Amino acid sequence: MNGYLPSVISSVRTDEFDRQIDQLFSEAMRAFGVSDDRWTPDCNVWEDDNGFYVQMALPGWEPKDIALEMNNQVLTVKGERNAQQSDGRRYHLREIAADRFTRAFKLPGFVDQDKASATHKHGLLTVTFPKKEEAKPRQILIEGS
Repeated sequence: MNGYLPSVISSVRTDEFDRQIDQLFSEAMRAFGVSDDRWTPDCNVWEDDNGFYVQMALPGWEPKDIALEMNNQVLTVKGERNAQQSDGRRYHLREIAADRFTRAFKLPGFVDQDKASATHKHGLLTVTFPKKEEAKPRQILIEGS
């Protein structure tokens, strides 16, 4: 087992706790008619034998409104789009008005950043980082008589 997994689990638990606290405060502020306009898309981060993956739920977002940046083993995903015009509508509830977000992910050293790829399909952005060859599992042949 590599040394990265415990830090990922710890980070995921911390991120989930932070997200729940942020959501609790946002809901409380909304109840008093105050909104902080912050929105953070839900994410999945996982690895398999061949790669490391970051996936974000971005329903309604167009690829042209999303930017991916790599800097010092950190993937930053930013999104910004124009808010929908109200066209004389009187909203009773408006939760889809989010117009920007930023998320950053510290990547493990075993990924090949230069070969990263990204897809956007059915509202899911998936960024794939192949593992470096030396980080992939391999079989060792046993020689004998």
